[in-house]
Amino acid sequence: MRVLLVEDEREMAAWLERALAQSGFVPEHAHDAATAERMLSEARYDVVIMDLRLPDKHGLVLLREMRNRGDITPVLILTAQGGLQDRVRGLNLGADDFLSKPFALEELEARLAALVRRSRGRPAPRMQCGSLVYDTESKAFSIEGVLLHLTPREHAALAVLVTRSGVPVEKNQLFSRVFDHDSDASIDAIEVVLHRLRKKLTGSDVRIVTVRGLGYMLESTSEPI
Repeated sequence: MRVLLVEDEREMAAWLERALAQSGFVPEHAHDAATAERMLSEARYDVVIMDLRLPDKHGLVLLREMRNRGDITPVLILTAQGGLQDRVRGLNLGADDFLSKPFALEELEARLAALVRRSRGRPAPRMQCGSLVYDTESKAFSIEGVLLHLTPREHAALAVLVTRSGVPVEKNQLFSRVFDHDSDASIDAIEVVLHRLRKKLTGSDVRIVTVRGLGYMLESTSEPI
């Protein structure tokens, strides 16, 4: 999913680019309205994340100009201005969604994917183990409809396990999917990640079990084993 991030705060933009890329998105950054306009004219994006306070032009002006020239790319307004007036103006000018800073990355990713789904008119592909649901497009996990907040490594580990639920995943394979190839971490570091995941799954009908000699497996306690 190709994402144009229009954000003048460089630290925020750099963090979002890294986080979105790690979650499977393809982000590109524009630090001002002029750069965004040029990039939008040269390439097609699945969705735009737009801050309102840009150095050369207000975000709502940029949004209005996009819509006036017939650009229907979904736009999520991301801003510290969370007032009702800004939301109403943005929506009236053609914004598709609004998210105020600070925000949870998982919620941003889920909202982006939902915008793209609606624009494409198709349902989201999902994987499920018990009450745990993984939306493969938004990269979001939920349990009984409640968003599960995970660190990038926890997310990577659970994504591997849910795609092979009911089947053991070798320790080496799981480690290679969770940690960078140049990481200084030992292979046993994966057990720390799994320990944190187990705590977050406590109370649900899903658990991570150790299969001696084979690795780790995600299973539902509400289904026959």
